[in-house]
Amino acid sequence: MSIEKKNIQVGSLEWFYREAKPDEETDKLPILLLHGFPAQSHSWTAMMPELAEAGYRAIAPDWIGCGLSPKLDKRDFSYKPQAFIQALAELIDALEIERFYLVIQGFLGSVGLQYALQNREKIERLTILNTPLSPTAKLPWQMKQLGIPLVGDMLVQDPLFVDRTLEKGSCLVVADEDLDVYRSPYLKSSAAGRSISAIVQNLELKKSMAEIESGFKGWQQPTLIVWGTKDPWLDVSQAENLVNICENGKLVKLAEAAHYPQEHWSGDITDELLLFLRKKEL
Repeated sequence: MSIEKKNIQVGSLEWFYREAKPDEETDKLPILLLHGFPAQSHSWTAMMPELAEAGYRAIAPDWIGCGLSPKLDKRDFSYKPQAFIQALAELIDALEIERFYLVIQGFLGSVGLQYALQNREKIERLTILNTPLSPTAKLPWQMKQLGIPLVGDMLVQDPLFVDRTLEKGSCLVVADEDLDVYRSPYLKSSAAGRSISAIVQNLELKKSMAEIESGFKGWQQPTLIVWGTKDPWLDVSQAENLVNICENGKLVKLAEAAHYPQEHWSGDITDELLLFLRKKEL
């Protein structure tokens, strides 16, 4: 099953996204996959063909400032959570998606949780992979330093910061062909690095985590959390606490996986995700 690379103009923003579709149209809701930091939609490419094979339209955009989506000046895009939420809402409307399954991962992926809480009527089921979920979550130094004035400006101009971050978070070596994709934007333009710094500087993690913790106390949609327990940055206790808060939550622990579990354990995650989605269809 092939993955198409597409662009869509949404207002002043030209989003890049990847899409895998089943050979024949089905009545199954689409799956929207939102990547973490500093990854790209490429991180979902091992899963997307299998999802399409199972009859689901799988869509994975590059966040604004990441991958092949535009790297805008802070004067044109604030990089604050609400700016991402609004842009994501407009993208979903432009793709004519009424209701969908949401899959999110990582620090930037946490914006997807805020979107879900603000647009509950859109979300059929939610799947979370290693994402900050609690006010106890802290941005790791590996990422935080990228937002320090002057210092961060220099660090993000070295494309190898991507290698160091992804491999530190994964606790494993990432394949060279994947790192080539992740590095590519930083080899082409210094704007990519400036966007990364802007994302870190405007993540508003403490405020966002308070909103997420409070919002999920009334969350009713079925929720699957798949957690790499070797994550060096986010303890599994955050996932355990959220499952206890959710009315309809399930936690699956991957003992050998870490912060970016889909990089090395995509098969296990896809199996769990499809099992979770099929429960709705029975």
